[in-house]
Amino acid sequence: MKNILCYGDSNTWGARPIEAVGVVERYCPDVRWTGVMRSHLGEGYQVIDEGLNARTTVHDDPIDGAYKNGLTYFRPCLESHVPLDLVIIMLGTNDLKSRFSLTAYDIASGIKTLLEVVQSIGPKNSGVVPQTLVIAPPPLARLSVLAEMFTGGTEKSLQFAPHYETFARLFDCDFLNAGDLVTTSDLDGVHFDADQHQVLGQAV
Repeated sequence: MKNILCYGDSNTWGARPIEAVGVVERYCPDVRWTGVMRSHLGEGYQVIDEGLNARTTVHDDPIDGAYKNGLTYFRPCLESHVPLDLVIIMLGTNDLKSRFSLTAYDIASGIKTLLEVVQSIGPKNSGVVPQTLVIAPPPLARLSVLAEMFTGGTEKSLQFAPHYETFARLFDCDFLNAGDLVTTSDLDGVHFDADQHQVLGQAV
């Protein structure tokens, strides 16, 4: 059995595009990109969903709470799921919120920190560092109800891919630019429509 851990935010959790702030609904498991991937891989693979709404790369959220920091839970998460053959990381969208005042490079540097954690778990993972796939989230689209929260984020999100790829190559990880494949919904500019989950799941 091959074990694959998918570590991400609301787009890994499977949040539907938001029509009103505070109202978050979830796609069923077989619609989410992780579920689509699972169905295409077939038997012999276990896909572990570890998505959390509003999760950042490595930053405490002063409004949503420090537990949204992706670094805080990452090592315990990895160790609780060993043995792991593949770790997939898709984070960074929430770091675009104006409250963090981060550049695209700063956000990619958060991914670098998470990759350092993956490198360190070899002794807990039968002496093997799991294969790792870094996914650069697609750029933000037309922001509506979330516009104030992500002020200035669209421009930064367009700069994700080259920075993410640089750090992925530094750690000899695989890289995928989701922006080459999928777009965020016109409804809120942040989350994926169901058909985009299908496309991403197949690609991964």
